[in-house]
Amino acid sequence: MPSALLVLVVLMVPSPPVHGRHVRNTESNGISVVGEFNHESFPRFAEAVSNVTVTVGRDALLACVVDNLRTFKVAWVRVDTQTILSIHHNVITQNPRISLSYNDHRSWFLHIRNVQEADRGWYMCQVNTDPMRSRQGYLQVVVPPSIVDRETSSDMVVLESTNVSLTCKATGYPEPYVMWRREDGEDIRYNGENVNVVDGEILFITKVSRLHMAVYLCIASNGVPPSISKRVQLKVQFPPMLSIPNQLEGAYIGQDVTLECRTEAFPTSINYWTTERGDMIISGSDKYEAVSMDNGYKKYMMLKIRRVNKSDFGSYKCVAKNSLGETDGVIKLEEIPAPTTLRTTTQFPSLPTKKKEYDDDGEFTLSSNGSPPIQEPPGAFSAAESPEKFNWCICIVFAMTWIFSMSLR
Repeated sequence: MPSALLVLVVLMVPSPPVHGRHVRNTESNGISVVGEFNHESFPRFAEAVSNVTVTVGRDALLACVVDNLRTFKVAWVRVDTQTILSIHHNVITQNPRISLSYNDHRSWFLHIRNVQEADRGWYMCQVNTDPMRSRQGYLQVVVPPSIVDRETSSDMVVLESTNVSLTCKATGYPEPYVMWRREDGEDIRYNGENVNVVDGEILFITKVSRLHMAVYLCIASNGVPPSISKRVQLKVQFPPMLSIPNQLEGAYIGQDVTLECRTEAFPTSINYWTTERGDMIISGSDKYEAVSMDNGYKKYMMLKIRRVNKSDFGSYKCVAKNSLGETDGVIKLEEIPAPTTLRTTTQFPSLPTKKKEYDDDGEFTLSSNGSPPIQEPPGAFSAAESPEKFNWCICIVFAMTWIFSMSLR
C-alpha cells in the first residue's frame, strides 16, 4: 500500500462521537482546531517527543506519552519519507529493526535496533483525532571518526631537501577534526617554526631534512568516542656525513688507546677502519677491537688499539659509505713520552722525648727517649757535676793567664 494512502487510512480511522458545544481549542504548537467536542475528554500529549542522539550501531528509543487516549489510536510516522511505522499495537513497516512497545495505554515507545545513518531524521507520534494531533522528535545518529586508508598517505621514503606532503582523510558525523603530530613527542619543524601539532588533513614540509625523519600520527576526532589515528613513517635519504671529536691522538709505548668517529647516513651506511696503508682493520684480534653503536640514522664508531708499539703510530681512517655516497676521516696517532713517577721522601729527625728513669738509689732523672747517651772525652767534666768543682777550674785558668801576662812585661 502506498505510504500516502497509509497516512490517509490513519486519518480515516473513525473517532468516537463526542457531544458538547462548539469550541475552539488552540494547541501548544500554535495550531487551531475547530470542532464539536468536549475539551476535557479530548486526548492530549503529556510531554514532548524528546530528541534522541545515538551512536551508529547502537539502539534508539523514541517515547510518546498521551493522556486521555480512550478509544483513539496512536501511530508512528517517518516524516521525511512519509512512511507509517506503526498503528496502535501493530508494526506496519517491513523494517525488521523497528519494534513497538506500550505501557498502560498511555506511553508508546518506538524501538530502532542497530541504528544506521539512514535512520537520522524526524519521527512523528500522531493521534487520529479530527483534526489529527501530533508531536515530532529528531533522531540524531552520530558516527565516530574513521580514516580512509585509500586516501591517506602510507610510509614514505624521500630525498633530503625535497618537498613532501602527507595526507590524511577521515570521515564521521559530525565531520572529524584532523591533526598531525610526531609519535615521539618531539616538535615538528614547520614553516620555519617548531610546533607540536599541525592542524588539517595535509602536512606539507618544504625542503625536508633528516631532522624530519620520524613516525607521524594522523589523529581524527569529532567528540564521538573513540578517536582514531594512523601511523605514517617518513624516511629521509642522504649520503654519509662524518665527524671526528679528536683528529690527533697521543699515546706512549705499551698504552691502550681508543679512536672515535661519528657518522650520519640513510640508508644505513657500511662503516669500517683502515690503516695508513689502506688495509682494512679486522676486529676481534688481540691488537684491535672495533665497536659500532646505532641510534637511528646516527652511528658511533670506536677503535681500540691494545699495547701500542712503534709500528702502531701513524694515520687511521674512518670510512662510511651507502648507496648515495661515501666519506672518510683521518685520525693521526703520535707517540708521547711515557709518564715518569718521582717519589721523594723527606725524613725529619725525631724530636727527643723526655721520660722518667730511676737510678740505683731509686731517684728518677730525665733522659732523651731513643737518643744514645752523650760520651764525654777523657778528662772532661759535665756541667751536671758539682758547681764547686766548676768554680775552682775557672780560678786556676784565670791565675795562669795573669802570671803569663806579667812575665811578658
